[in-house]
Amino acid sequence: MGGTDRLREYRVKRDFGRTDEPRGTGASLGTEPRFVVQIHDAGTLHFDFRLQAGDVLKSWSVPKGPSTDPGDKRLAVPTEDHPLEYEDFEGVIPEGEYGGGTVIVWDRGTYRPLSHDRHGRPVPFEEALERGHATFRLDGSKLHGEYALTRFRGGKDDGEDEAWLLVKAGHARSGGHGTPDPRRARSVRSGRTLAQVAAGSREE
Repeated sequence: MGGTDRLREYRVKRDFGRTDEPRGTGASLGTEPRFVVQIHDAGTLHFDFRLQAGDVLKSWSVPKGPSTDPGDKRLAVPTEDHPLEYEDFEGVIPEGEYGGGTVIVWDRGTYRPLSHDRHGRPVPFEEALERGHATFRLDGSKLHGEYALTRFRGGKDDGEDEAWLLVKAGHARSGGHGTPDPRRARSVRSGRTLAQVAAGSREE
């Protein structure tokens, strides 16, 4: 399926005359697949976790954000595919627009798919997602190591809304770092907090 079709829902939801979000051209971001984690202060404050799959970013809303503690099982709710260029998006989506609010790039980098079938053969990342379980290794500025996304509710045929868990691999441990306070967290792109990005937009 081409990138234009895969981004149809994304584009229908947005008025690009009002928002600075990218329309998406399908431009490649390099030889290794990319990931980005954005903090989004919209109706509710949450993290958006995105993994490149072909010419789009597969996306999940993660209310509490990804954790570095394997003992934390984080709810991840699928959202529409986003363009690859969204990795760089940081700013304020205007009030009244879909997802209106402030966005910062909390982390980004590359990832390596790790899923295998029962015979030990590599499974393409999108196929692993279709099956409901994908493992991958993140190499970002803040997040490193193996993670897994596992669907525990919903799917193509049962009519329920999908819900997944995002979990770091390894043994649960006390004193894990978890996820920082999103209000105090700083962007890896600009070094700014949500409040500073919002204030900068008001001054423009």
